[in-house]
Amino acid sequence: MPYLTECLNSLVGQSIGRERLEIVAVDDGSTDDSGIELDRFAALYPDTVKVLHQPNSGGPAAPSNRALEVATGRYVYFIGSDDYLGEEALERMVDCGDKHGSDVVVGKMVGTNGRYVHQALYKKSDPDVSLYDSALPFTLANTKLFRRELVEKYKLRFPEHLPVGSDQPFTIEACVRAKKISVVADYTCYYAVKRGDASNITYRADHLARLRAAGEIMDFTAGLVEAGPERDALLRRHFTWELAKLVQDDFPALDRELQRQICAGIGRLADVYFTDGIRDAMDVKRRVRIALARAGAIDELAEAISAEKEHGAPPFVLEDGRAFARYPGFRDPRIGLADRVYELVGESVPGRLAQGTLLLASAWEQRDEALTYTLSVRVPVLGEVGGSSVRLATKAMPKSADKPGARRMKADQALPPAAGEVTAEPSEDGAATVLHVRVPLEYVTAKRGVRVYLDVAGSTYEIPVRGKDLPMPLARRWGREGDPYRASAVVNDKGRVVIDTARMYPPKGALLLRALKAPARKLKSLAVRARAAGVRKLKSAGLKKPTGSKRK
Repeated sequence: MPYLTECLNSLVGQSIGRERLEIVAVDDGSTDDSGIELDRFAALYPDTVKVLHQPNSGGPAAPSNRALEVATGRYVYFIGSDDYLGEEALERMVDCGDKHGSDVVVGKMVGTNGRYVHQALYKKSDPDVSLYDSALPFTLANTKLFRRELVEKYKLRFPEHLPVGSDQPFTIEACVRAKKISVVADYTCYYAVKRGDASNITYRADHLARLRAAGEIMDFTAGLVEAGPERDALLRRHFTWELAKLVQDDFPALDRELQRQICAGIGRLADVYFTDGIRDAMDVKRRVRIALARAGAIDELAEAISAEKEHGAPPFVLEDGRAFARYPGFRDPRIGLADRVYELVGESVPGRLAQGTLLLASAWEQRDEALTYTLSVRVPVLGEVGGSSVRLATKAMPKSADKPGARRMKADQALPPAAGEVTAEPSEDGAATVLHVRVPLEYVTAKRGVRVYLDVAGSTYEIPVRGKDLPMPLARRWGREGDPYRASAVVNDKGRVVIDTARMYPPKGALLLRALKAPARKLKSLAVRARAAGVRKLKSAGLKKPTGSKRK
């Protein structure tokens, strides 16, 4: 309560109709009047709602199993009492299952009140998705439509001893056994609610409980799917999600013994399941943390987490077309991790590059009729930076680049012309490279963004230079005598540096030239307006319009 009432209202109001719907609600020893509310709905809808009361079991597995024992429908669907369904959810999923002969139907699920729900699976509806080459392993909650014939054929039930993640073994086996799995992505079926006090069981479990549950789920999965790419496709989720969550921002502050137990538990699972395929498919941040935990390098792991939280991502070391994230332990012989652990492998990193790109200095350099914009930019790369450049771009960045603050360019995408001379040197702290750039300005009227282009691991990244915290030089007048221009270095509303150049006023004779080039009808119109203006002036002076030869 009070989430339960919204949940039940969303069920009895389903468009599929109550005559086709059976709601089995299990009161698992509630102490907040939920039992009373369930009984109220059972009295209102006696042909639809069944309520079972039992002592608290400590988790969702036991009440789910008990409900399965009394369910009679062709399909079964599970919903938590905090959550609710879209009005057409069950109708759409049942129609999909009947049309395609699906054993499992996954309806689009979203989070509310800050609840995170992985969205990659819901890009489009699909009547037949594979567990092994889709985002389904990252959507293992039991909030799906299961054909009851499948559930009973394989005696699928929830492990009641798991304090968290008990729905995963059920879902994984159902998807492994299913002849067909379908996705309904064009309608939001399920709304997962994060309670205001974050008291959902998922958020309450401690580190060791989550570690034990992850280990048991991974062992269970390995018993269903033999070693190889398909098993890797499933277990990568657990390294990327459950295990990686154990070595997040709170890890450095944990008790040393708890840190040791977490690393030992991750190490046991990594020794058995952390294949080269899983390693290379993970992003470098999580991969390094798993590898440091496996190596028992607690201090380096804590340092990697703390440094990234405080200072952002580490620099990339560029060598022979490869890029390595310089996290603690990189090429440390005491730890002995392979370079591959630290390498970017097919990973796009615009956000990391944008975060570490900073404007250090910005000024004008004027000589006679020439004006040069000079700037120094810190970029988060080390090593072979010869391909780095700074360019002035006339086109705005696409909206897709706004969130990460940069973008990876397509292989065939043309770059703006190189803006000027670039020299590079290591930063004072040795953790980055400083690009010193001289950009001669042209006599043009244009607004152009100042952008850095970096070649990293075979990809070119476009990074707008940010100048939010650095004073910009005052606007400057320059140009040829009689034809001056004005240059400004400004910071736009997104915090990006823009060079604005414009002609101050047309040169002498330009108005006459434009008049000579004007069409005859335009000249006639100008003459008429001029005569009218002359008449008004005469009248205002008390004179009459001249006639005859005087008028000429």
